[in-house]
Amino acid sequence: MGRAVSELTLAASQLRDNSQLAARRMVSDGIADCVYNPLNYAWEIHEEFIRRTGGSGATTILLGMNPGPHGMGQMGIPFAATSVVRDLIGISGIDVGQPEVPHPNRPVNGLDHPKEEVSGTRLWGLLQQRYGGIIEISKKVFLVNHCPLMILNGPRGVNVTPNNIAGPVVHELMAICDQHLREVVDALDAKKVIGIGKYAEKRAITALSDTQVSVQTCWHPSPASPLANRNAGADWRANISAVLP
Repeated sequence: MGRAVSELTLAASQLRDNSQLAARRMVSDGIADCVYNPLNYAWEIHEEFIRRTGGSGATTILLGMNPGPHGMGQMGIPFAATSVVRDLIGISGIDVGQPEVPHPNRPVNGLDHPKEEVSGTRLWGLLQQRYGGIIEISKKVFLVNHCPLMILNGPRGVNVTPNNIAGPVVHELMAICDQHLREVVDALDAKKVIGIGKYAEKRAITALSDTQVSVQTCWHPSPASPLANRNAGADWRANISAVLP
């Protein structure tokens, strides 16, 4: 195992443990009804993702916000989608556990999750088209989410993003996540962070304010975003391509 992979794995394990404490407090403080930490129940998949994509020479980080219910929330990989993880990244045959307190409307199916995460298929699909296979992609970019927690509220298990919650424990969680981002930058000797969406850009600027790392942004590929859907996605592809290495 190379130095970068070792450092990325250690940083992720510390984020896993420290954010789990925050997750429990978010529930006890009434900020969220249910909080999933895929770095816990999908740790083996995340660890394999780091082994396959970390330390391959990438000096650009693609930074997401936090897990979604059909992507990292299932498989522990940023912007995961079932077909992407299986066919492009090449991970299969690893079981996942379950969240500490599962939500009845948000089951975790792991690598067999039946619904594709559109944001994931869009982002990884563009990277594959631009660079080639996972080895070539990993020489150019490394993907990571700023916050590892999936935050759920209400009987339907509505996915709540970190920019829509507040409180002392959230402030502490953001400090933990900022520190993890700095550790990822150090492990990769990264020169640039591309925030996927304005929130991720804002967190990167805050976390890396005392460094020489360049922070840029691109539109988020979410199907809920009018920008991502404009001109059948062509405008989004041009937008992110303008900042990719």
